[in-house]
Amino acid sequence: MQYKEVGVKFDNQPKMYSFDPNNLELNKGDFVVVETVRGQELGKILTPVNELNNVPKEPLKKILRKADEKDIKTAEENKIKAKKYLSKTKEFVKKLQLDMKLIYAELMLDRSKIIISFSSEKRIDFRELVKMLAQDFKMKIELRQVGSRDEVKIMGGIGICGRPCCCCKNTGDFEHVSIKMAKNQGLSLNPTNISGLCGRLLCCLAYENSHYTEILSQMPKIGSEVITAEGKGKVLYNNLLKKKIQVKLNDSIKEYNVEDLKFVKNNKNENSNSKTRCAECAVQNSKK
Repeated sequence: MQYKEVGVKFDNQPKMYSFDPNNLELNKGDFVVVETVRGQELGKILTPVNELNNVPKEPLKKILRKADEKDIKTAEENKIKAKKYLSKTKEFVKKLQLDMKLIYAELMLDRSKIIISFSSEKRIDFRELVKMLAQDFKMKIELRQVGSRDEVKIMGGIGICGRPCCCCKNTGDFEHVSIKMAKNQGLSLNPTNISGLCGRLLCCLAYENSHYTEILSQMPKIGSEVITAEGKGKVLYNNLLKKKIQVKLNDSIKEYNVEDLKFVKNNKNENSNSKTRCAECAVQNSKK
């Protein structure tokens, strides 16, 4: 049996999901109706139908049908209705004096359920709120508490680079980001400079971390001694992008390529090639 998949993207979601095309003739850009864990949703085909080489670990959900004009019109109307439902929910929240910030409301395509996202610094008992909303909206209510990173992902915003935040345009699931990534890239460790709108470390720190880590392993440690063509010197600065090393000699400061250094001493970050060069230099010096 040949398995096939097609990539589908949903509105307000940067991540693409794989679905079973269900033997439908689908082209990139087509709108389709699918059944997800949240309910019926309208999605857009991003990739053409592709045959899988291996059997998927879990059966892919099947696309229900190609969307027609009625489905697309309903989806647009749902966006307007969702905003009205969100405003109504704010009134109930204020009436119940709940400490929660409502962020976004999303109405499923068949209007059987509405998902309302909110943020709060503490756990909220919203059982009474759900009862009031269910009686008023006459549909299934799902309240979803999200963190600060998810809030920015949903609402969107402009990052310090002047472009839309990565979380709402480029990334799917959040990657682990650590302060060590900023250190590897030689960035300022001032929280203001390396934090996003959510107050957490910038998502983009993880993008090139593997490259910086690899280059850093080839560079000498700041303050270590190196042997250059002009003699012994001390490492002042490593330019990781250009793979150049700034070295202080007796009466001058010069810049060298990594491969031009013949000897690296007391370097915790040295790689196997550096160790080989050290051994060769030691043998040559002993012969002299």
